[in-house]
Amino acid sequence: MNIYLKKIEEIAKEFDNRTITIMEVCGGHTNTIMKYGIRDILPKNIHLISGPGCPVCVTSQKDIDNMIALANSGIPVASYGDMMHVPGTKLSLAKAKSLGADVKMIYTATEMLKDENKHRVFFGIGFETTTPMTAYLLEKGICVYSAHKIMPPPMREITTKTKVDGFIDPGHVACIIGSKVFDELKVPQVISGFKKEQIIRGIYKLLVLIKEGKNEVINDYTEVVKEDGNPKARKIIRDNMKLIDSEWRGLGILKNSGLEPKNDKINAKIKYANILKNVKSFSNPACRCGEIIKGLCEPKDCKLFGKVCTPQNPIGACMVSETEGACGIAFKYVK
Repeated sequence: MNIYLKKIEEIAKEFDNRTITIMEVCGGHTNTIMKYGIRDILPKNIHLISGPGCPVCVTSQKDIDNMIALANSGIPVASYGDMMHVPGTKLSLAKAKSLGADVKMIYTATEMLKDENKHRVFFGIGFETTTPMTAYLLEKGICVYSAHKIMPPPMREITTKTKVDGFIDPGHVACIIGSKVFDELKVPQVISGFKKEQIIRGIYKLLVLIKEGKNEVINDYTEVVKEDGNPKARKIIRDNMKLIDSEWRGLGILKNSGLEPKNDKINAKIKYANILKNVKSFSNPACRCGEIIKGLCEPKDCKLFGKVCTPQNPIGACMVSETEGACGIAFKYVK
């Protein structure tokens, strides 16, 4: 690792004090970077910022409120753990459960297949990494409220609104969609593993691309990521889901950035449209999660961070997950 740190120090000097901004897209990378203090050991002109790679963080307030509305209307629902605690406009799924709603927390999507209530709605969230399992549930006839999203569109959006010199691409997403998909972004990128040594090596390789002005993608995670990704996973998604325009927290509605069931009969948004049509959503204006997701500010820049907004009392979505949310990770390691 020290070899690459020394190389980073040397190449950083060649930028003549120009600040180089690198976005690590995946919350898993953010966790490693914060845990090992990687930001603190880099030269001052190499700046790392977090991106939109936390599934619960990017899920829109509207989607969360819709799931709560279903639960409060007597529709049994199920959700992964972190999403249970993301605040909606008035309450969270966990709070709705405590008030009597039938909300089941699950650890794996396949738990849905064992559920005695065959009418339970699964809250599908996350990127290409978790989507294949939701597609599998759809294949088995499970009703899904889908907030699933695909990764390249927000990265493209960020390049137009934020000064990012290069990306550390999301390694787990790349396992599914492959490395060549990222070529279309036309910016320097490195697909990295999640160990600290791998991330530091990836930063060096990314700096080389930036210095040489090459808008290329280096796959530095070849033990897991292939050029075409995982064809079997992509097929089950393609067979059961379709592209839609999707609303992202902080980024708004991005064209062809989401997925929902092809079969309208098990698409909860259609099946329960009469319940969902009257749901009203509002975000806390003091919360800066939307800016944090876009890399426009850091957790410490939010006046709520660590004061009224903590993992025990999250005000914003980014504080909920201590393994993928930028604020939750920052609170754990650097507060």
